[in-house]
Amino acid sequence: MAEPLLTLAGVHTHIGQYHILQGVDLTVPRGGLSVLLGRNGAGKTTTLRTIMGLWKASAGSIHFDGQDISKLATPDIARLGIAYVPESMAVFSDLSVRENLHLAARGGPMDMARVEWIFGFFPALKKFWNYPAGNLSGGQKQMVAIARAIVEPRKLLLVDEPTKGLAPSIVQSLIAAFRELKEHETTILLVEQNFNFVRSLGDTVSVMDDGRVAHAGTMAALANDEALQQRLLGLSLAAHQ
Repeated sequence: MAEPLLTLAGVHTHIGQYHILQGVDLTVPRGGLSVLLGRNGAGKTTTLRTIMGLWKASAGSIHFDGQDISKLATPDIARLGIAYVPESMAVFSDLSVRENLHLAARGGPMDMARVEWIFGFFPALKKFWNYPAGNLSGGQKQMVAIARAIVEPRKLLLVDEPTKGLAPSIVQSLIAAFRELKEHETTILLVEQNFNFVRSLGDTVSVMDDGRVAHAGTMAALANDEALQQRLLGLSLAAHQ
């Protein structure tokens, strides 16, 4: 297994009076796609938001590329090469698709060769390049959110349920995009409920329960063990084929 790019050790997160993360230990190997599974309310989204500094860890450490980032502000974490695609998509509705991507290109003018590469996965973005992002469908807004995260090369992508509500054809485009990103040495940590999607892409998997990681291993091992799926998730991946 590749050396870790991201490591969480004993991470606790409180949101108001609620103790959401209760000692999360998580390792994300460099250059692969790691999947975070678990029932609703297990702490998956809170884990991503804590890594990104949107919620602060109340205990434990978060190391990214050899640096402790647990006390850094979100903009400083982003500058280290981490991009976050929230479940809500959070596009700038009044801005065009082009303007949304331009804002994400912090290194200067957009690399139009890279933009054309993104169009290869999401051709609708080219069609609606100058349209307000708020006028797009939910699936098209998801394309904008992901394109914004990858408009510049990133070391790590944190992606929260990218296939939620998407048509199968768009899901296939996402699969192709994530596979190519992996080939270009982008590490991905993905929260997802579409089991066929993660089984086809995931290298490693961690399953969360009640604010902790209850299981960690390879995706292949989990996908081939229905008893383990039932114990950890209360369902079988085979039932979702």
